[in-house]
Amino acid sequence: MVMTTSVRQWTGSEATILRTALRMSIRDFARHLGVSPSMVTEWKSRGRTIVPVLLTQQILDTKLKQCTNEERAAFFAELEIVNAAAPTALPSQAGLPAGMVRQGLADDVEASQAQWREERDYLNSHREVLSQAAASLYPPSSRIAGTPMLTSKAWMPERPVPLDQVKLTWAEEVPEPLVTGTEPEAAGIHPLRAPGVRFDRYTLAIRYINSPTLFENRPSYRLQSVDWAGAGGELTFGLASYFDKLDVCEAIGHEFAAAHMAQEAGSETSLWGALPLRRMLDNPFDFGLRAVTPAITTLLLRRRPDGSATFLLHWRDPAKVATAGGLYDAIPAGEFQPGSVLSAQSPQDFDLWRNIVRELNEELLGAPEFDGSGSPLQYEKWPLWRALERARGEGRVRVYAFGIGVDALTMAAAIPSALVIDDEVFDQLFGDIAADNAEGITVTQWRGQDTRAGIPFTQENVEQFIHNEPMAPPGAACLALAWQHRELLLGR
Repeated sequence: MVMTTSVRQWTGSEATILRTALRMSIRDFARHLGVSPSMVTEWKSRGRTIVPVLLTQQILDTKLKQCTNEERAAFFAELEIVNAAAPTALPSQAGLPAGMVRQGLADDVEASQAQWREERDYLNSHREVLSQAAASLYPPSSRIAGTPMLTSKAWMPERPVPLDQVKLTWAEEVPEPLVTGTEPEAAGIHPLRAPGVRFDRYTLAIRYINSPTLFENRPSYRLQSVDWAGAGGELTFGLASYFDKLDVCEAIGHEFAAAHMAQEAGSETSLWGALPLRRMLDNPFDFGLRAVTPAITTLLLRRRPDGSATFLLHWRDPAKVATAGGLYDAIPAGEFQPGSVLSAQSPQDFDLWRNIVRELNEELLGAPEFDGSGSPLQYEKWPLWRALERARGEGRVRVYAFGIGVDALTMAAAIPSALVIDDEVFDQLFGDIAADNAEGITVTQWRGQDTRAGIPFTQENVEQFIHNEPMAPPGAACLALAWQHRELLLGR
């Protein structure tokens, strides 16, 4: 059969570029073309003329004509880069002058980044609604007390575990995660950084398009296994980085926000069909799929002499933080990270309690964040640490771990916990808490009431924040679990 002049001879690289421009996985691309995924994979690895079947070439040409202007521009721009040594081999762009083509490509970059920014803003301003919607994708039995925080039976002990009974084990080597956020499935939420070239990581897009005040890539402890057998528990960690988490978790949240926006605009695509990156994490509790670097989210309860209590909350400023912006959260909360890069693989900071104390210092006293630089912190010389340790030994400060969960929206993991401090100890150590800190504000006014001493820990207030306020899923889980186990936490 002789090829007609209207059908091009496609190459493997061109087919791959077209698939990327269409934001399709290999499986979806193959289905649209009526070929097997293995054939598409073979095209990817072979030389020049790799589509000898005329019908398939015609389908590729038709698919290119059906692309949006942005997709078509991305395709031609990438070919311009790949085939720079042979520009005459490029397909025609309907006879447009070169100047118009270049201007169109620049406009596409601007439009791509503007769309990404709009989706990112939507994510940050609708996290509570989006978390609830994402949680509905998973079995109700996996939710922690009806919150958007997911967990599994293996990840939660039957009752809160005193923190000193949680053993941490260090793993020198950890396997590479299967999903890193650089896959073709993530291309749909990676905006263009230049004509035809997308950011290859979500964190790069954040940094260059919409960077918050706090945005640093620091070492983070990566969870490898969980065992809550017996009266205590054992958590095994290795080392990863904070951006390893964001490149997957914030990207998954962005993907869901974009799909939610499209559905509101009348898209007929099924929700799951618009979530290729999320579908790669088909088991949220598989440590091998992604780098699980948990935060430690702690609900601080001020215990009064009569056994009642108040709790403190934090509002996270989306202009300052990269995650959970615009939401209330438990306080203190922070990533489980070493206080210094120099202590990343030493026992100095590899401790849940020490991490909590550092966050107390930052969020309640307004102290500068331990940003990972400088020498390792010498805890024994730190007055706040010594005072808390002394009160803890006397039973006037108690800390419990509830287990481990993941936010349904982002798949970001957290260790929900509770810190119970006797009222007089709190006054001695913290006095008037700082209203502002590097991540947002402490809630000192709520419903016209002065809450500097905390919000009354009542069923009404707990349910109000869980169900009716914009609450971060880890904080909501802490509140729900603390109320469920209030007798254990507040008893003597």
